[in-house]
Amino acid sequence: MTVIRSAPPSPFGRKVKIAAALCGLSDKVTVELSNPYDHDDSLRSQNPLGKIPVLITDDGTTVYDSRVIAEWLDAEAGGGVIIPRGEARFAALTLQALADGMMEASLLIVYEGRFRPEEKHHQPWTDYQGEKVARALSVLEAAPPVIGDRPHIGHVALACA
Repeated sequence: MTVIRSAPPSPFGRKVKIAAALCGLSDKVTVELSNPYDHDDSLRSQNPLGKIPVLITDDGTTVYDSRVIAEWLDAEAGGGVIIPRGEARFAALTLQALADGMMEASLLIVYEGRFRPEEKHHQPWTDYQGEKVARALSVLEAAPPVIGDRPHIGHVALACA
């Protein structure tokens, strides 16, 4: 069975779990807990970057990061399920990139507070990350994405952001 290694707090893990469900693959994918901060977790041998999520296929091939996993899931479901074909494809992938960027910037802010000693916090850097999120939200407010007959990967990523 295909395995997704993730952790409950991960917005990127959430994204691929939702993508698997939308692709109709939930019954063919099992989710296994992974801790990227545990040096004994096998995650680092599955993804040399030590990041989640990681998808492990039936033959042991590993697929990472969430964007590539979403592509894999869509292909496994026959294509065009969560990643549209044709002209709509790039709008969906661009929205996914915007939402992923918001998630990345937000996580960097969290990590600054969680993992760096307070005396080493760098407010200009934290502000820079927050400005990314604010600009992305401004773009979304100016032109909110519309969900047609079914959500695509951009909508999924935005929901997770």
